[in-house]
Amino acid sequence: MLQTIMDQVFLQNSVEKYLIALVIFVITILAVRLFKSVILSRLKSWAQNSTSKMDIYLLHSLEKTLLPALYFGSFDLAIRSLTLNSMLSRAIDIVGIIVLTISGIRFIVAMVDYTLEYSLKTKEFTDREHNLKAIIPFLRVAVWGIGLIFLLDNLGFQISTVIAGLGIGGIAVALAAQAMLKDLFSYVAIVFDRPFELGDFITIDGHMGTIEHIGIKTTRIRSLGGEQLIFSNSDLTNSRIQNLKRMETRRIVFKFRVHYDTSSQQLREIPVIVQQIIENIAETRFDRAHFSSFGESCLNFDVVYFVLGSDYTQYMNIQQEVNLKLKESFEHKSIKFAYPTQTVYLENQP
Repeated sequence: MLQTIMDQVFLQNSVEKYLIALVIFVITILAVRLFKSVILSRLKSWAQNSTSKMDIYLLHSLEKTLLPALYFGSFDLAIRSLTLNSMLSRAIDIVGIIVLTISGIRFIVAMVDYTLEYSLKTKEFTDREHNLKAIIPFLRVAVWGIGLIFLLDNLGFQISTVIAGLGIGGIAVALAAQAMLKDLFSYVAIVFDRPFELGDFITIDGHMGTIEHIGIKTTRIRSLGGEQLIFSNSDLTNSRIQNLKRMETRRIVFKFRVHYDTSSQQLREIPVIVQQIIENIAETRFDRAHFSSFGESCLNFDVVYFVLGSDYTQYMNIQQEVNLKLKESFEHKSIKFAYPTQTVYLENQP
């Protein structure tokens, strides 16, 4: 009696096959639940103790995107044990491709969101955070667009024909938006590479100033004169930029000249005097001082030292102190600074 019931056929499959499919489905569902409750739970516990937020976010993203695919895989594995007509089999294949593609796209979008919103997030630069949030929708649309093209191609649609049909319009739009896209990509390069940040003091093409705003298309700099300079992002990424704020030490080179009447003994004492002056000033490191050359009307000295900091006002205060002490020491030693002079010799003719 039982065997008779098992041998009954409905829609090309016996009752026995339906029961086997049901058992496969239940077992695979239990396996997925076991994976979720045991393995994922332990990984979450381990991630909670980890210092990296990336681990926690990655596990949550996997849970949201991987589990639906695993549940569908359980159904697909069970249904494949049955004899299906070609139309139903094709429909299940299409649903499987859609589920896997959407799960993959959601995972990629989650990773992009995490990278932009968390990895690059800093409390000091809220203006940059605002611009990043403005870019996120564009990136989501780009990822979903690529994913949908991949999906349609796998479903058998002739994507190349559609893309070719849109080619002329796409070229026109690309040419019209070339400058804007160039600035947008330059902004992305600035965000990721960070050649400068808000508050940095930079020099570019002879202009000096402090970074005041980094926008999607332009960057604004407050110059020393007080006016605001506006550069397109592509101009900045194509230029040589000096970031003075990141300068750990400042190398200072200065020259001075003394009179030709200065004695040889005094010339030997001058480098020692300069070294003692610089070494007695805080936040400096002496490098060298030399009697470098004979000038037309003077004797030339070169001095090199380092200011242990990047602040320009600090450098000027130190240089002023060096100049004042040098003047005092030379007055005490009766050493005269040189200034441009010209001597004219007159000869009496008989």
